[in-house]
Amino acid sequence: MKTIDGRQYATRAELSARAGYRGDATLRALWAERESNGHPPARRIDRALYWDVEAWERWHVEQRRQGNGVDYSGSPDEELPPADQAKVLGISVSAISHYRDSPPPGWPAPVREEELESGRTREYRTRRQLWAYADAGPRAGTAGRTPAKGPDPKVALAVEALAAAPGRKAGETAKALAEQHGGHWTTWRAAVTEARKRG
Repeated sequence: MKTIDGRQYATRAELSARAGYRGDATLRALWAERESNGHPPARRIDRALYWDVEAWERWHVEQRRQGNGVDYSGSPDEELPPADQAKVLGISVSAISHYRDSPPPGWPAPVREEELESGRTREYRTRRQLWAYADAGPRAGTAGRTPAKGPDPKVALAVEALAAAPGRKAGETAKALAEQHGGHWTTWRAAVTEARKRG
């Protein structure tokens, strides 16, 4: 970390550690897609890229929220029963019921409990608690979900690369894209294959 003009700047590795990623592949991919995802700009210092930590973390929270299936509308302090908790998180109500006996890491304690005629209790949590849980990272119950997303920016870059050098082999194009934008060339090979189908 470096402090410049009173602001903290961090390398990709330092940002990866702060965000809880293993390695920096995810952040390399986000940087490669910066034109479409609004990634904050970097400063080059002694041959390394650095990002303003505060600006980057603010952007990263919004980035993670996009397409995570969570409903961020409504009053943050509204106390919700299990069925509504499930709707906010975009998971099944049975998952919420399961959390009662086997809570996943970070699952918030209820703000209040209501005793039912059956003798069981109904747990209430606020929207704010649920949003904080969702924003903290990967959560239980979401493994099989495919998040909503727009067009793949890697494919758009691959289309441009193929147009610029139409005679080049797919593997060579993928390696050139990986060199230019970061990430592993095999990821780019899939984008080049998709770009060829569209071309």
